[in-house]
Amino acid sequence: MSETPFSVRGKRVVVVGAARSGIAAAELLVRRGATVTLTDLREQIDDEERLRAAGVSLELGGHHASTLSAADLVVLSPGVPSQLPAIEAARRAGVPVTGELELASRWLRGRIVAITGTKGKSTTTTLTGRMLEAGGYRVLVGGNIGLALSAQVEASTDETIHVIEASSFQLESAQTFRPWIAVLLNFSPDHLDRHTTVDEYAAAKARVFANQQPTDWAVLNADDPGTLELAAATRAHRLLFSMTGAAREGVVISEDAIVRRTSSGEEALVPLAAVKLLGRHLLADVLAASAVASIVGVDAAAMTKAVEGFTGLEHALEPVAEIGGVRFVNDSKATNIEAARRAIETFGEGVVIVLGGRFKGGDFRDLLPPLVERHGTVVAIGESRPLIREALGFAVSLHEADDMSAAVRCAFASASPGRTVVLAPACASFDMFRDYAERGRVFKQEVRKLQDEWSTTREQ
Repeated sequence: MSETPFSVRGKRVVVVGAARSGIAAAELLVRRGATVTLTDLREQIDDEERLRAAGVSLELGGHHASTLSAADLVVLSPGVPSQLPAIEAARRAGVPVTGELELASRWLRGRIVAITGTKGKSTTTTLTGRMLEAGGYRVLVGGNIGLALSAQVEASTDETIHVIEASSFQLESAQTFRPWIAVLLNFSPDHLDRHTTVDEYAAAKARVFANQQPTDWAVLNADDPGTLELAAATRAHRLLFSMTGAAREGVVISEDAIVRRTSSGEEALVPLAAVKLLGRHLLADVLAASAVASIVGVDAAAMTKAVEGFTGLEHALEPVAEIGGVRFVNDSKATNIEAARRAIETFGEGVVIVLGGRFKGGDFRDLLPPLVERHGTVVAIGESRPLIREALGFAVSLHEADDMSAAVRCAFASASPGRTVVLAPACASFDMFRDYAERGRVFKQEVRKLQDEWSTTREQ
């Protein structure tokens, strides 16, 4: 007997959280015949007029338990913690609660490539999409970047490959979500301001494999023991990738190329000379994308063309400017300790790191070895300054700044020609900025202001 198609026609659905994903979910649900209420803590949200015109009822200024408990279905935006009192009350009333990723995936017609991990998701997702497009496939890229998955449903066809960046916030509510190819790039503690424990965060990540079958694929980082442990129970085929050659079979570096190694030999995929990304750790993301493209059937020439044209993402080890021989790099997407450590390790002697924001968990002392080895300097910003001072101040040169303008100028004064200043906060941005993107843009604006001032001074 065939399974009954998922339907919300005639049902009362409450969407909690009116950010990008919540708005897309509300509009999708209306198109699918539901009576939809969108609720948010804010008194005003973007696109109010358009949403009302589309038939979405708005309930702003708080989440009311009575509204959620009277629904037939509650859908959570990824940024909404599932333990909120109003949501718990709805569960007690017997109302099903799901997430936007899970909701949208039930209506997708094509195959899914889901990419998760503590760091590198956006780079890998974007590059994977470009490789598949270069190979002639119909591709939609989105999820945690770009378009929300709910905004892609109407464009989904049987031939579409959906390349989805999946965060732990999206995966924790996954129930039927089943990727054809699931990628776990790496695993280290993160988002402990949202997840109660590291184990809870790990369990959310591992849900990317939960519904896979033996006809599916799991692409795993052989250099990361935590990744292999989280995927231990997967039923899918495994394809490992490794920067260190730890995989006897899989996607590895061999001499001057990325290759897929099997028991019968090596197939060259991408020459290393084609990679334009700054930072050795980003090369692991290229390996992961190459592994996915290899499974899909993209040929080496198309992969290489995609890699050659890809210089990285905004806010991910993004070169900004050089002032007086000092290079400035924007890595605002380095929102956890491990990502900041990798950023520091990218650069040499005398690196200056702008660090801080809203603390998400982890241990700033993990940054000591690479900082001490490079005689690095820290400029601390944001709410986490006392934690940074306590963890690092005894061992490295440390300054504090009240805003990004002061941080950029302090960092420049601390750096000598030939050195690098990198924004790698290891924290969330919400104490000072709307999101990591705004933080990165403000950093770049302040660097360019400094560059203009420096040029003017030099000309006088």
